Amino acid sequence: MIEILAALSASAAAGMRVALPLLVIGLLHSTNLWSSVPLLSRFPPPVVLGVLTSWSLFELFASKKLLGQRVLQLIQLLFSPIVGAIMGVAVAQIAGASTGLLWIVAVVGSLLAFVLQLVQVGWFYRLRRLPLWVVFLQDVLCVVLVIFAFDAPKHGGLIALLLLWLAIRSSKEWYRWYRGQKRSRGHYQQPD
Repeated sequence: MIEILAALSASAAAGMRVALPLLVIGLLHSTNLWSSVPLLSRFPPPVVLGVLTSWSLFELFASKKLLGQRVLQLIQLLFSPIVGAIMGVAVAQIAGASTGLLWIVAVVGSLLAFVLQLVQVGWFYRLRRLPLWVVFLQDVLCVVLVIFAFDAPKHGGLIALLLLWLAIRSSKEWYRWYRGQKRSRGHYQQPD
C-alpha cells in the first residue's frame, strides 16, 4: 500500500511538470543517478542530467509568461502520461513493489498525470492564462510531491488523491462554465 501511495505522489508531480520531477528524483538518489528510472537508465547520467536540467529551467522560466505557458501546456499534455508512468514505476521499484504491481502502477500513474494536466489546460483555457501565484504553487508542489514520495509516502499519496479530487471538482466547474457560455451565446438547445 505504501508503494502505491508513493507512486501516486510521484505521478502527481509529473502531472504538473515534466522534467523537474525526473531531475529531482535523480538528485535525491545521487549515488546512482537514474539507475532505477525506466528509460532514463539507458542513457549516460551526464547526458540525462544536462537534458533534464535544461528542460527544467525552461519549464520554470517559460511558465511565467503567456507564450511559454501555451507552449508548455501542449508539451506537458503530450508527455505527462509518459512521465507519470515512468515516475510511478521508478518510485514503486525503489519502494520494493512486486513486478506484477508495476503495470498497474504505470497505468494509474499515467492516467493521474494526464488528468491533472488536462484540468490545468482547461483552467488555462478558461482564465486565458494561469495566475503567477498558481504557477509558483505548481513548482513548489511538484518538488514537494517527489520528496514526499520517498520521505513521507502516506502524506504524498494523500496529497495526490486530494489533487485528483480537486481536479474532478474543478473540471465539473469548468464544464458548467462552458455550458453557461454556450447558453449565453444562444447555441445551447434545451432537450424536449
